[in-house]
Amino acid sequence: MEFTAKQISDFLSGEIEGDPGLKVNTISKIEEAQPGSLTFLANPAYAQFIYNTGASIVLVNKDFKPEKPLNNTLIRVDNAYQALARLLELYQQNMPQKKGISSMASIADSVKMGDDLYVGEFVVIGENVVIEDQVKIYPQCHIADNVIIKTGSTLYPGVRIYENCIIGKNCTIHSGAVIGADGFGFAPQSDNNYMKVAQIGNVILEDNVEIGANTTIDRATMGSTIIRKGVKLDNLIQVAHNVTIGENTVIAAQSGIAGSSKVGKNCMIGGQVGISGHISVGDDVKIAAQSGLSSNIKDGKIIMGSPAFDHDKYIKAYIHFRNFEKLIKRIDDLEKELKDLKDK
Repeated sequence: MEFTAKQISDFLSGEIEGDPGLKVNTISKIEEAQPGSLTFLANPAYAQFIYNTGASIVLVNKDFKPEKPLNNTLIRVDNAYQALARLLELYQQNMPQKKGISSMASIADSVKMGDDLYVGEFVVIGENVVIEDQVKIYPQCHIADNVIIKTGSTLYPGVRIYENCIIGKNCTIHSGAVIGADGFGFAPQSDNNYMKVAQIGNVILEDNVEIGANTTIDRATMGSTIIRKGVKLDNLIQVAHNVTIGENTVIAAQSGIAGSSKVGKNCMIGGQVGISGHISVGDDVKIAAQSGLSSNIKDGKIIMGSPAFDHDKYIKAYIHFRNFEKLIKRIDDLEKELKDLKDK
């Protein structure tokens, strides 16, 4: 599909500098773009590439000031990265959409199915499942008994949804994710063995949640493990039983949240973060990658380290840590001088 600079600008409510009739048919990275493509500049670290990029049209922030002449048509917008996200969404919506129910899917007679669905090959759907309108279930997914999948959600190949779980509207669950497996509950016995504690709860994903590939969310022992609306989880994340993650929180890959912990809304959590069980993380908290939390965190904190503590204090402490060998040598030298003085 081709779009003119004017069509793109009108869609984004932008301002054109250059040829409004210039056409593009693809989107590229700024350092690799060729003529006929659109790119964007949001991060100042990439500003060097705008002067020799081959892109025909470049999205830039309204406050961008070029240091030398440009050969591209610019579209100035309030936020170039957000504008690109809107364009990518439009591009995806115009791609051919999967529809229809494969004859090779296994669907129980008691399933209630909405309109405009896609169910791929070798999908298995259990008893009393409810699938609302415009849901897409790609091949080899397994949907256990009594699951509800609400309007507009997409399950990519190989997703497993255990019994009684609820998937909200417009959720996206990527390949290999497991929603509702047993929580890690075992009671120690006097003979040093462990008795399994039955996990009889479920998982609830509220609306507009995205779950990355091979991420696992355990069902609650009792009640529900809850992922609130707008949460985005990256690939390879473990969410344990009875955890609650607040709305619009984002978590990067390989992080893990232990059982019964609560994470607030609007949090940003880096990769490989570990959160201990039964603790509470407040709203608007930012946690640096590879941090380890073992105690409650108040609203609005920025923390890092393991065990994690205040970001500013960590940076100051790290300066001393990097000089630790020198500090030890200074102490050793001072002790030697003190001993020499005592001996004299």
